[in-house]
Amino acid sequence: MKGWLAAVTLVTLTIGAAGCSDRATAQKVPPAPPAVPVSVAEAAQRTVPLRVSAVGNVQAYTTVSVKSQVAGEIQQVHFTEGRDVRRGDLLFTIDPRPFEAAVRQAEAALGQRQAEVTQARANVARDVAQQEWAQVQERRYNELLTKELIAREQYEQIRTNMSAMEATVRADRAAEENARAAAAAAQATVDNARLQLAYTQIRAPIDGRTGNLLVQRGNVIKANEDNPMVVIAQVRPIYVSFSVPEQQLAAIKRYQAAGTLKVEARVPNQASAAGTLTFMNNTVDPNTGTIQLKATFANAENLLWPGQFVETTLTLTSEPAIVVPSHAIQPGQQGPFVFVVRADSTVESRKIEPGRRLERETIVTRGLNAGERVVTDGQLRLVPGARVDIKGAPKS
Repeated sequence: MKGWLAAVTLVTLTIGAAGCSDRATAQKVPPAPPAVPVSVAEAAQRTVPLRVSAVGNVQAYTTVSVKSQVAGEIQQVHFTEGRDVRRGDLLFTIDPRPFEAAVRQAEAALGQRQAEVTQARANVARDVAQQEWAQVQERRYNELLTKELIAREQYEQIRTNMSAMEATVRADRAAEENARAAAAAAQATVDNARLQLAYTQIRAPIDGRTGNLLVQRGNVIKANEDNPMVVIAQVRPIYVSFSVPEQQLAAIKRYQAAGTLKVEARVPNQASAAGTLTFMNNTVDPNTGTIQLKATFANAENLLWPGQFVETTLTLTSEPAIVVPSHAIQPGQQGPFVFVVRADSTVESRKIEPGRRLERETIVTRGLNAGERVVTDGQLRLVPGARVDIKGAPKS
């Protein structure tokens, strides 16, 4: 009887121990973690531009300080400050009366000199006729002297008269040249007086936009004063000046030799303007280690304005590259990495080598292939091998 009870007790203890062991095992195996919801994007291969960005400053294509070339009172202002003017438009009128009087005086002096030229010419004609008559007389008396029909003293008198007339003609011709020179000087005086009169009408030398009007009607101004009357800035076309590091110089020269380089200028919170690179300075600034460049823009819509600061982008060339959204790249102890989604909806951590950053994307030079999916949102909850649930993906 005691043996039978011992056997039953042993069986009961064995079954109880086995039951406890199964429950402990069931408690040690945790359930599978839920899939992490993430957003993904494909690594795309596309042609991306090779660009150099810098902050640029807009400069007027041409700036002219308008000054008066004659002294006088301003009679009239013919434009509104801050408005566009065309080349040749009348800007100011200086009191022309003193200059008109100077023109009349010079013209009168010219008339006097021209009369002197006419008189000198008449004297030459008269004395040339007398010279010719003296030459005829000399030939006649020379024949008579040869035939011994007259005395030599009489012939010498006729010959002396002929020589005197020749000298008189030469003097008359010199007087005529002198009168002509005086007339030419008088003509130059007339031309200068007319030029001074023309300076009383000040016209726009270029197309552009006027600035502040610095002198008003009624002011008396001097010729070529230091302060301008108004400044005109040509804004169509217009320059944008910017500087890039000297390390970019070799690439810019190489690509510029192959063709015209495009430049984009973007005004903050506004549209952008397209232009071309037209100037490269001949010296690198040793203080900053940069080279100055200038781009020319048509500026037909007046988007760019002198003095503005703009975001300038110089496009050198275009090249194929693999790009991913910039926020897909995570920093790590071993360097930048991305989470790549595998075909079984698990992720792997893959080290990459990022290149240039575009506006919202980054070029990946090594570590990714085109078409691979990378996680763009939800990376903080991921570990290598984690299962993911792609937001927006169709459920199987």
